[in-house]
Amino acid sequence: MALARCKIPQRVVSWGSEVCYPFGLKHGRHWAVKRRAFITLLGGAAAWPLATRAQQTERMRRIGVYSGPSQNAPNVQARLGAFRKGLEALGWIEGQNLHIDYRYNTANPAEAAELVALRPEVILSTTPGLRPLQQASRPIPIVFVLVLEPVAEGFVESLARPGGNMTGFAGWDPVNASKHLQLLKEIAPNINRMLYIYNPAVPGIVKLADGAISVAASFGVEARGVAVRNAIDIERSIETLAREPNGGLIVPSNPGINENLELIHSLTARYRIPAVGVYRFFPASGGLMSYGFNDVDQFRDAASYVDRILKGAKPSELPVQYPTKYELVINLKTAKALGLTVLPTLLALADEVIE
Repeated sequence: MALARCKIPQRVVSWGSEVCYPFGLKHGRHWAVKRRAFITLLGGAAAWPLATRAQQTERMRRIGVYSGPSQNAPNVQARLGAFRKGLEALGWIEGQNLHIDYRYNTANPAEAAELVALRPEVILSTTPGLRPLQQASRPIPIVFVLVLEPVAEGFVESLARPGGNMTGFAGWDPVNASKHLQLLKEIAPNINRMLYIYNPAVPGIVKLADGAISVAASFGVEARGVAVRNAIDIERSIETLAREPNGGLIVPSNPGINENLELIHSLTARYRIPAVGVYRFFPASGGLMSYGFNDVDQFRDAASYVDRILKGAKPSELPVQYPTKYELVINLKTAKALGLTVLPTLLALADEVIE
């Protein structure tokens, strides 16, 4: 019997049933499976060019980071790691859709000019690098971190409306200038002299030092500030402080100081001088204690402003933010070595205690 032929395909009645197609009898299941496979293949092939075109058209964005004074300075890599993680959380992946140019010697104006010449769309910068960047000819959007006095130093017009090409995150609220001295008196009540060492090249640091010194008399302390730029200056200043008893030391986070923490810890241990720093890495590396905001977190937060600028926001319209949370970290091992007893009331206030 000849096979029946039909003009148009008929529906498949059930798996394995024979149906009439233009080219003769087919097994419905076999044909249906192949048909589905063909459609899937066809759809996938159509999608391939679209995916390829999407990958090819995604533009690599370029930003700069001006942080220092060197890539090996205390906490620099932890800070930059937090910044990159903040960017990743917002969809910016270094090497995929984002290229980052790094420069570290923020005391060298040539480094700033070199970074600007690379034409990044936005630059993240710490305090010492802002002045060289400000003097560079091309007004690139800048997000700053750890800046002490952004208005007084002329980096922004106001905190709420920065007005220019800079905005970011302030490093220290001047109203807290007396906190370090207060903590020193609590942990070492006999202190009657205080030395505040600082690098005068850091914008705003002189005003901060003056603020701390101006309130010293209310704590029954004679205070003075000393400008230091290197290890020789630091050693000379601490040895002078040690000539008389009951001295205390305040150590801000400055270039020239951060690179010499080991020397500072050695001298304060030798002369049994209580010292307080700003960031956690001060007691973590052997100092007595620190009080300040989390500097690593601020770099992570800065990624949000970089993201907004890459998406079209203007720095002039992004308000400068001050820290809202401060941390007290105490190194009990160092306190014991200095012959100090940390009262339970002070320990209760500590956010972290290093044993």
